[in-house]
Amino acid sequence: MAGPVAAAIAASSASAAAASIAPIDLALDPRLTAQLLAWTLAGCLLGGCSGLVPGLHANNFALLLAGVAPAVPGPPLFVGCAMLAAGVVHTFLNAVPAMALGVPDAEMAITALPGHRMVLEGRGYEAIRLSALGSILAVLAAVPLAVPITRGVTAVYPTVRAHLSLVLAAVVVALISAERTWRRMVGGALSFALAAGLGWLTLDLEPTAPLEAGGTLAPLFAGLFGAPVLIDAIFGSGIPPQDGEGIATSKRLVGTTALAGALAGAVVGYIPGVSAAIAAVAVLVVVPGGASDRGYIVATSGVDTANTIFALFALVAIGQPRTGVMVAFENVNAPLELPVLIASIVVAGLLGFVLVIIVGDAYLEVVGRLTYWKLSAAVLALLLVLSVLFAGPIGIAIFVAATAIGLVPVRLRARRVHLMGVLIGPLMLGL
Repeated sequence: MAGPVAAAIAASSASAAAASIAPIDLALDPRLTAQLLAWTLAGCLLGGCSGLVPGLHANNFALLLAGVAPAVPGPPLFVGCAMLAAGVVHTFLNAVPAMALGVPDAEMAITALPGHRMVLEGRGYEAIRLSALGSILAVLAAVPLAVPITRGVTAVYPTVRAHLSLVLAAVVVALISAERTWRRMVGGALSFALAAGLGWLTLDLEPTAPLEAGGTLAPLFAGLFGAPVLIDAIFGSGIPPQDGEGIATSKRLVGTTALAGALAGAVVGYIPGVSAAIAAVAVLVVVPGGASDRGYIVATSGVDTANTIFALFALVAIGQPRTGVMVAFENVNAPLELPVLIASIVVAGLLGFVLVIIVGDAYLEVVGRLTYWKLSAAVLALLLVLSVLFAGPIGIAIFVAATAIGLVPVRLRARRVHLMGVLIGPLMLGL
Protein backbone atom coordinates (compact mmCIF):
# COMPACT_ATOMS: atom_id res chain seq x y z
CA MET A 1 0.00 0.00 0.00
CA ALA A 2 1.64 3.18 -1.20
CA GLY A 3 0.74 6.76 -1.93
CA PRO A 4 -0.61 9.71 0.06
CA VAL A 5 -3.35 7.74 1.77
CA ALA A 6 -0.97 5.02 2.91
CA ALA A 7 1.44 7.66 4.19
CA ALA A 8 -1.33 9.39 6.08
CA ILE A 9 -2.50 6.11 7.59
CA ALA A 10 1.04 5.16 8.60
CA ALA A 11 1.64 8.56 10.15
CA SER A 12 -1.62 8.49 12.07
CA SER A 13 -0.95 4.99 13.37
CA ALA A 14 2.56 5.95 14.48
CA SER A 15 1.31 8.96 16.43
CA ALA A 16 -1.53 6.93 17.90
CA ALA A 17 0.82 4.24 19.13
CA ALA A 18 2.53 6.77 21.34
CA ALA A 19 -0.72 8.34 22.51
CA SER A 20 -3.00 5.43 23.30
CA ILE A 21 -3.61 1.71 23.05
CA ALA A 22 -2.12 0.05 19.97
CA PRO A 23 -3.69 -2.91 18.13
CA ILE A 24 -0.91 -5.21 19.31
CA ASP A 25 -1.78 -4.40 22.92
CA LEU A 26 -5.39 -5.40 22.30
CA ALA A 27 -4.37 -8.64 20.65
CA LEU A 28 -2.17 -9.63 23.59
CA ASP A 29 -4.39 -8.45 26.43
CA PRO A 30 -7.85 -10.08 26.65
CA ARG A 31 -8.85 -7.52 29.29
CA LEU A 32 -8.29 -4.62 26.89
CA THR A 33 -10.16 -6.49 24.17
CA ALA A 34 -13.12 -7.01 26.51
CA GLN A 35 -13.10 -3.30 27.41
CA LEU A 36 -13.07 -2.34 23.75
CA LEU A 37 -15.99 -4.65 23.06
CA ALA A 38 -17.89 -3.21 26.02
CA TRP A 39 -17.38 0.36 24.78
CA THR A 40 -18.41 -0.66 21.26
CA LEU A 41 -21.57 -2.35 22.53
CA ALA A 42 -22.39 0.71 24.64
CA GLY A 43 -22.07 2.84 21.51
CA CYS A 44 -24.31 0.41 19.63
CA LEU A 45 -26.97 0.72 22.33
CA LEU A 46 -26.79 4.51 22.18
CA GLY A 47 -27.02 4.53 18.39
CA GLY A 48 -29.92 2.09 18.47
CA CYS A 49 -31.91 4.28 20.85
CA SER A 50 -31.18 7.45 18.88
CA GLY A 51 -32.05 5.81 15.56
CA LEU A 52 -35.53 4.96 16.83
CA VAL A 53 -36.30 8.57 17.84
CA PRO A 54 -38.46 10.05 15.06
CA GLY A 55 -37.02 13.23 13.59
CA LEU A 56 -33.59 12.95 15.21
CA HIS A 57 -31.38 13.42 12.16
CA ALA A 58 -27.98 11.75 12.17
CA ASN A 59 -26.16 15.08 12.12
CA ASN A 60 -28.13 16.42 15.09
CA PHE A 61 -27.49 13.22 16.99
CA ALA A 62 -23.80 13.50 16.16
CA LEU A 63 -23.70 17.10 17.35
CA LEU A 64 -25.15 15.95 20.66
CA LEU A 65 -22.41 13.33 20.80
CA ALA A 66 -19.82 15.98 20.03
CA GLY A 67 -21.07 18.06 22.94
CA VAL A 68 -20.93 15.30 25.54
CA ALA A 69 -18.04 13.21 24.22
CA PRO A 70 -15.21 15.22 25.87
CA ALA A 71 -16.82 14.69 29.26
CA VAL A 72 -17.03 10.90 28.90
CA PRO A 73 -14.40 9.26 31.13
CA GLY A 74 -12.32 6.59 29.48
CA PRO A 75 -9.43 6.02 27.07
CA PRO A 76 -9.88 8.28 24.02
CA LEU A 77 -9.54 5.34 21.65
CA PHE A 78 -12.36 3.43 23.35
CA VAL A 79 -14.60 6.50 23.52
CA GLY A 80 -13.91 7.10 19.83
CA CYS A 81 -14.89 3.51 19.04
CA ALA A 82 -18.14 4.03 20.92
CA MET A 83 -18.85 7.20 18.91
CA LEU A 84 -18.27 5.39 15.61
CA ALA A 85 -20.36 2.39 16.70
CA ALA A 86 -23.21 4.71 17.70
CA GLY A 87 -23.07 6.42 14.32
CA VAL A 88 -23.10 3.13 12.41
CA VAL A 89 -26.01 1.59 14.33
CA HIS A 90 -27.94 4.85 14.04
CA THR A 91 -27.82 4.47 10.23
CA PHE A 92 -29.30 0.98 10.56
CA LEU A 93 -32.11 1.78 12.98
CA ASN A 94 -33.21 5.18 11.66
CA ALA A 95 -34.84 3.38 8.73
CA VAL A 96 -37.43 1.87 11.10
CA PRO A 97 -39.31 5.04 12.18
CA ALA A 98 -38.82 6.40 8.65
CA MET A 99 -40.89 3.47 7.34
CA ALA A 100 -43.36 3.01 10.19
CA LEU A 101 -44.29 6.66 10.72
CA GLY A 102 -45.71 9.09 8.21
CA VAL A 103 -47.46 6.42 6.10
CA PRO A 104 -50.05 8.34 4.04
CA ASP A 105 -53.39 7.23 2.69
CA ALA A 106 -53.32 4.69 -0.14
CA GLU A 107 -54.53 7.37 -2.57
CA MET A 108 -51.29 9.30 -1.88
CA ALA A 109 -49.08 6.27 -2.53
CA ILE A 110 -47.74 7.68 -5.78
CA THR A 111 -46.15 10.59 -3.92
CA ALA A 112 -45.09 8.56 -0.88
CA LEU A 113 -41.55 7.52 -0.09
CA PRO A 114 -40.51 4.05 -1.33
CA GLY A 115 -40.54 2.59 2.19
CA HIS A 116 -44.03 3.97 2.81
CA ARG A 117 -45.30 2.53 -0.46
CA MET A 118 -44.04 -0.90 0.52
CA VAL A 119 -45.71 -0.61 3.93
CA LEU A 120 -48.98 0.37 2.22
CA GLU A 121 -48.61 -2.75 0.07
CA GLY A 122 -48.21 -4.86 3.22
CA ARG A 123 -44.49 -5.42 2.53
CA GLY A 124 -43.10 -3.56 5.52
CA TYR A 125 -41.17 -6.54 6.88
CA GLU A 126 -39.53 -6.99 3.49
CA ALA A 127 -38.65 -3.27 3.38
CA ILE A 128 -36.93 -3.53 6.76
CA ARG A 129 -34.89 -6.52 5.61
CA LEU A 130 -33.91 -4.76 2.39
CA SER A 131 -32.68 -1.80 4.42
CA ALA A 132 -30.74 -4.10 6.76
CA LEU A 133 -29.14 -5.91 3.81
CA GLY A 134 -28.23 -2.65 2.11
CA SER A 135 -26.47 -1.42 5.23
CA ILE A 136 -24.60 -4.59 6.21
CA LEU A 137 -23.48 -5.36 2.64
CA ALA A 138 -22.23 -1.80 2.37
CA VAL A 139 -20.18 -2.27 5.54
CA LEU A 140 -18.67 -5.53 4.28
CA ALA A 141 -17.87 -3.94 0.90
CA ALA A 142 -16.62 -0.59 2.16
CA VAL A 143 -14.05 -1.99 4.60
CA PRO A 144 -11.83 -3.72 2.00
CA LEU A 145 -12.47 -1.03 -0.62
CA ALA A 146 -11.88 1.98 1.63
CA VAL A 147 -8.13 2.34 1.05
CA PRO A 148 -8.06 2.01 -2.77
CA ILE A 149 -11.16 4.15 -3.21
CA THR A 150 -9.84 6.79 -0.84
CA ARG A 151 -6.58 6.90 -2.76
CA GLY A 152 -8.49 7.50 -5.98
CA VAL A 153 -10.82 10.10 -4.52
CA THR A 154 -8.04 12.04 -2.80
CA ALA A 155 -6.19 12.19 -6.12
CA VAL A 156 -9.03 14.18 -7.68
CA TYR A 157 -10.22 15.90 -4.50
CA PRO A 158 -8.18 19.12 -4.98
CA THR A 159 -9.74 19.58 -8.43
CA VAL A 160 -13.22 18.85 -7.13
CA ARG A 161 -12.75 21.24 -4.23
CA ALA A 162 -11.49 23.99 -6.53
CA HIS A 163 -14.55 23.60 -8.75
CA LEU A 164 -17.10 22.62 -6.10
CA SER A 165 -19.75 25.06 -7.33
CA LEU A 166 -19.64 23.57 -10.83
CA VAL A 167 -19.74 20.01 -9.46
CA LEU A 168 -22.78 20.77 -7.32
CA ALA A 169 -24.48 22.60 -10.19
CA ALA A 170 -23.99 19.51 -12.34
CA VAL A 171 -25.54 17.39 -9.57
CA VAL A 172 -28.58 19.68 -9.41
CA VAL A 173 -29.06 19.63 -13.20
CA ALA A 174 -28.79 15.84 -13.23
CA LEU A 175 -31.36 15.46 -10.44
CA ILE A 176 -33.87 17.75 -12.13
CA SER A 177 -33.30 16.08 -15.52
CA ALA A 178 -33.95 12.68 -13.92
CA GLU A 179 -37.60 13.62 -13.32
CA ARG A 180 -39.92 11.91 -15.79
CA THR A 181 -42.20 14.79 -16.84
CA TRP A 182 -41.88 18.52 -17.40
CA ARG A 183 -44.27 19.17 -14.52
CA ARG A 184 -42.05 17.21 -12.18
CA MET A 185 -38.96 18.96 -13.49
CA VAL A 186 -40.55 22.32 -12.74
CA GLY A 187 -41.56 21.00 -9.32
CA GLY A 188 -38.01 19.83 -8.69
CA ALA A 189 -36.49 23.15 -9.76
CA LEU A 190 -38.97 25.14 -7.66
CA SER A 191 -38.36 22.89 -4.64
CA PHE A 192 -34.62 23.30 -5.00
CA ALA A 193 -34.84 27.10 -5.34
CA LEU A 194 -37.11 27.50 -2.30
CA ALA A 195 -35.00 25.18 -0.15
CA ALA A 196 -31.80 26.92 -1.24
CA GLY A 197 -33.26 30.29 -0.30
CA LEU A 198 -34.31 28.97 3.10
CA GLY A 199 -30.83 27.58 3.67
CA TRP A 200 -29.23 30.88 2.64
CA LEU A 201 -31.38 32.70 5.20
CA THR A 202 -31.01 30.31 8.13
CA LEU A 203 -27.89 28.12 8.02
CA ASP A 204 -25.55 30.79 9.39
CA LEU A 205 -27.85 31.77 12.23
CA GLU A 206 -26.58 31.09 15.74
CA PRO A 207 -29.79 30.78 17.77
CA THR A 208 -29.92 30.66 21.53
CA ALA A 209 -31.19 27.19 22.31
CA PRO A 210 -31.62 24.93 25.35
CA LEU A 211 -29.09 22.46 23.92
CA GLU A 212 -25.46 23.53 23.62
CA ALA A 213 -25.15 21.49 20.43
CA GLY A 214 -27.93 23.53 18.91
CA GLY A 215 -28.28 24.82 15.38
CA THR A 216 -30.78 25.30 12.61
CA LEU A 217 -30.30 21.91 10.95
CA ALA A 218 -32.85 20.24 13.24
CA PRO A 219 -35.84 22.44 12.34
CA LEU A 220 -34.74 22.58 8.70
CA PHE A 221 -34.59 18.82 8.19
CA ALA A 222 -37.58 18.11 10.42
CA GLY A 223 -39.69 20.56 8.43
CA LEU A 224 -38.44 19.72 4.96
CA PHE A 225 -38.45 15.93 5.22
CA GLY A 226 -40.41 14.90 8.32
CA ALA A 227 -43.45 17.12 8.73
CA PRO A 228 -44.90 16.84 5.19
CA VAL A 229 -45.23 13.06 5.30
CA LEU A 230 -46.69 13.24 8.82
CA ILE A 231 -49.28 15.78 7.72
CA ASP A 232 -50.39 13.44 4.95
CA ALA A 233 -50.35 10.53 7.41
CA ILE A 234 -52.78 12.30 9.76
CA PHE A 235 -55.40 11.93 7.05
CA GLY A 236 -54.29 8.41 6.17
CA SER A 237 -55.75 5.09 7.23
CA GLY A 238 -52.71 3.81 9.10
CA ILE A 239 -50.56 0.75 8.60
CA PRO A 240 -52.37 -2.16 6.92
CA PRO A 241 -51.70 -5.77 7.92
CA GLN A 242 -48.20 -6.80 6.88
CA ASP A 243 -47.50 -10.01 4.97
CA GLY A 244 -44.46 -12.27 4.70
CA GLU A 245 -40.81 -11.52 5.28
CA GLY A 246 -39.50 -12.86 1.97
CA ILE A 247 -37.56 -10.60 -0.38
CA ALA A 248 -39.18 -10.34 -3.79
CA THR A 249 -36.07 -9.43 -5.75
CA SER A 250 -32.98 -11.29 -6.84
CA LYS A 251 -29.96 -11.70 -4.60
CA ARG A 252 -27.78 -10.44 -7.43
CA LEU A 253 -29.72 -7.19 -7.73
CA VAL A 254 -29.63 -6.62 -3.97
CA GLY A 255 -25.89 -7.28 -3.89
CA THR A 256 -25.13 -5.12 -6.93
CA THR A 257 -27.22 -2.23 -5.62
CA ALA A 258 -25.66 -2.45 -2.16
CA LEU A 259 -22.16 -2.48 -3.67
CA ALA A 260 -22.98 0.54 -5.81
CA GLY A 261 -24.37 2.22 -2.71
CA ALA A 262 -21.16 1.54 -0.84
CA LEU A 263 -19.13 3.09 -3.65
CA ALA A 264 -21.45 6.09 -3.72
CA GLY A 265 -20.90 6.46 0.01
CA ALA A 266 -17.35 7.52 -0.80
CA VAL A 267 -18.70 10.42 -2.85
CA VAL A 268 -20.99 11.47 0.00
CA GLY A 269 -18.01 11.33 2.35
CA TYR A 270 -15.98 13.79 0.28
CA ILE A 271 -18.34 16.18 -1.53
CA PRO A 272 -20.21 18.58 0.79
CA GLY A 273 -23.97 18.82 0.22
CA VAL A 274 -24.34 15.46 -1.51
CA SER A 275 -26.66 13.36 0.65
CA ALA A 276 -27.40 9.64 0.74
CA ALA A 277 -30.66 10.25 -1.11
CA ILE A 278 -28.88 12.10 -3.93
CA ALA A 279 -26.27 9.37 -4.24
CA ALA A 280 -29.02 6.73 -4.20
CA VAL A 281 -30.72 8.37 -7.18
CA ALA A 282 -27.43 8.17 -9.08
CA VAL A 283 -27.01 4.52 -8.06
CA LEU A 284 -30.44 3.60 -9.42
CA VAL A 285 -29.59 5.18 -12.75
CA VAL A 286 -26.37 3.17 -13.01
CA VAL A 287 -27.58 -0.23 -11.74
CA PRO A 288 -29.63 -2.12 -14.36
CA GLY A 289 -33.05 -2.93 -12.94
CA GLY A 290 -32.36 -1.02 -9.74
CA ALA A 291 -34.84 1.81 -10.36
CA SER A 292 -37.55 0.50 -8.03
CA ASP A 293 -38.78 1.03 -4.49
CA ARG A 294 -36.76 -1.98 -3.36
CA GLY A 295 -33.63 -0.76 -5.12
CA TYR A 296 -34.00 2.71 -3.62
CA ILE A 297 -34.24 1.32 -0.08
CA VAL A 298 -31.14 -0.86 -0.54
CA ALA A 299 -29.16 1.94 -2.19
CA THR A 300 -30.06 4.63 0.35
CA SER A 301 -29.28 2.38 3.30
CA GLY A 302 -26.00 1.32 1.72
CA VAL A 303 -24.88 4.90 1.02
CA ASP A 304 -25.86 6.09 4.48
CA THR A 305 -23.92 3.38 6.32
CA ALA A 306 -20.90 3.28 4.00
CA ASN A 307 -20.54 7.03 4.43
CA THR A 308 -19.61 6.44 8.08
CA ILE A 309 -16.64 4.31 7.01
CA PHE A 310 -15.45 6.52 4.18
CA ALA A 311 -15.77 9.60 6.39
CA LEU A 312 -13.24 7.99 8.75
CA PHE A 313 -10.80 7.49 5.90
CA ALA A 314 -11.48 11.01 4.67
CA LEU A 315 -10.46 12.27 8.12
CA VAL A 316 -7.20 10.35 7.79
CA ALA A 317 -6.51 11.36 4.19
CA ILE A 318 -7.47 15.05 4.12
CA GLY A 319 -7.70 15.85 7.82
CA GLN A 320 -11.29 17.14 7.66
CA PRO A 321 -14.31 15.67 9.49
CA ARG A 322 -17.02 15.21 6.85
CA THR A 323 -19.83 14.09 9.15
CA GLY A 324 -21.14 15.02 12.55
CA VAL A 325 -19.94 11.68 13.91
CA MET A 326 -16.40 12.54 12.82
CA VAL A 327 -16.71 15.89 14.61
CA ALA A 328 -17.63 13.98 17.77
CA PHE A 329 -14.74 11.60 17.16
CA GLU A 330 -12.28 14.49 16.86
CA ASN A 331 -13.64 16.11 20.02
CA VAL A 332 -12.45 13.19 22.14
CA ASN A 333 -8.95 13.37 20.61
CA ALA A 334 -9.16 9.70 19.72
CA PRO A 335 -6.10 8.33 17.91
CA LEU A 336 -6.60 7.12 14.35
CA GLU A 337 -5.86 3.46 15.05
CA LEU A 338 -7.61 2.22 11.91
CA PRO A 339 -7.47 -1.56 12.61
CA VAL A 340 -9.15 -1.05 15.99
CA LEU A 341 -11.67 1.49 14.69
CA ILE A 342 -12.63 -0.66 11.71
CA ALA A 343 -13.08 -3.68 13.97
CA SER A 344 -15.54 -1.65 16.06
CA ILE A 345 -17.39 -0.56 12.91
CA VAL A 346 -17.73 -4.17 11.70
CA VAL A 347 -19.02 -5.31 15.12
CA ALA A 348 -21.48 -2.40 15.14
CA GLY A 349 -22.62 -3.30 11.62
CA LEU A 350 -23.28 -6.93 12.51
CA LEU A 351 -25.19 -5.97 15.64
CA GLY A 352 -27.11 -3.25 13.78
CA PHE A 353 -28.17 -5.83 11.18
CA VAL A 354 -29.68 -8.05 13.85
CA LEU A 355 -31.28 -5.18 15.76
CA VAL A 356 -32.98 -3.56 12.79
CA ILE A 357 -34.79 -6.80 11.92
CA ILE A 358 -35.82 -7.69 15.47
CA VAL A 359 -36.76 -4.19 16.55
CA GLY A 360 -38.14 -3.20 13.14
CA ASP A 361 -40.71 -5.98 13.02
CA ALA A 362 -41.87 -5.23 16.57
CA TYR A 363 -41.97 -1.49 15.80
CA LEU A 364 -44.30 -2.05 12.84
CA GLU A 365 -46.56 -4.30 14.88
CA VAL A 366 -46.86 -1.82 17.75
CA VAL A 367 -47.43 1.17 15.50
CA GLY A 368 -50.02 -0.80 13.50
CA ARG A 369 -52.12 -1.27 16.65
CA LEU A 370 -52.14 2.42 17.58
CA THR A 371 -54.54 5.13 16.43
CA TYR A 372 -52.47 6.36 13.54
CA TRP A 373 -53.64 9.94 13.22
CA LYS A 374 -52.98 10.53 16.92
CA LEU A 375 -49.53 8.97 16.62
CA SER A 376 -48.72 11.08 13.55
CA ALA A 377 -49.86 14.24 15.34
CA ALA A 378 -47.76 13.31 18.38
CA VAL A 379 -44.64 12.76 16.25
CA LEU A 380 -45.31 16.08 14.50
CA ALA A 381 -45.42 17.75 17.92
CA LEU A 382 -42.16 15.96 18.83
CA LEU A 383 -40.49 17.44 15.74
CA LEU A 384 -41.60 20.88 16.88
CA VAL A 385 -40.17 20.25 20.36
CA LEU A 386 -36.86 19.08 18.86
CA SER A 387 -36.79 22.24 16.75
CA VAL A 388 -37.12 24.38 19.85
CA LEU A 389 -34.52 22.36 21.76
CA PHE A 390 -31.96 22.72 18.97
CA ALA A 391 -32.78 26.23 17.73
CA GLY A 392 -34.82 27.99 20.43
CA PRO A 393 -37.92 30.09 19.62
CA ILE A 394 -36.71 30.89 16.10
CA GLY A 395 -36.72 27.15 15.48
CA ILE A 396 -40.53 27.28 15.37
CA ALA A 397 -40.51 29.80 12.51
CA ILE A 398 -37.85 27.82 10.64
CA PHE A 399 -39.78 24.59 11.14
CA VAL A 400 -43.03 26.11 9.82
CA ALA A 401 -41.30 27.64 6.78
CA ALA A 402 -39.44 24.42 6.04
CA THR A 403 -42.69 22.42 6.31
CA ALA A 404 -44.40 24.68 3.78
CA ILE A 405 -41.50 24.25 1.35
CA GLY A 406 -41.37 20.51 2.05
CA LEU A 407 -44.94 20.17 0.78
CA VAL A 408 -44.03 21.60 -2.64
CA PRO A 409 -42.41 18.50 -4.19
CA VAL A 410 -45.09 16.30 -2.61
CA ARG A 411 -47.90 18.24 -4.25
CA LEU A 412 -46.09 18.55 -7.60
CA ARG A 413 -45.10 14.86 -7.49
CA ALA A 414 -41.39 15.55 -7.71
CA ARG A 415 -38.70 13.78 -5.69
CA ARG A 416 -38.08 15.12 -2.20
CA VAL A 417 -34.34 14.89 -2.85
CA HIS A 418 -34.48 18.35 -4.48
CA LEU A 419 -35.00 19.76 -1.00
CA MET A 420 -31.31 19.11 -0.35
CA GLY A 421 -30.96 22.48 -2.02
CA VAL A 422 -31.07 23.75 1.55
CA LEU A 423 -27.39 22.71 1.76
CA ILE A 424 -26.33 22.62 -1.88
CA GLY A 425 -27.60 26.10 -2.72
CA PRO A 426 -25.52 27.98 -0.12
CA LEU A 427 -22.49 25.80 -0.92
CA MET A 428 -22.78 26.65 -4.62
CA LEU A 429 -22.67 30.33 -3.71
CA GLY A 430 -19.65 29.74 -1.50
CA LEU A 431 -21.50 30.69 1.69
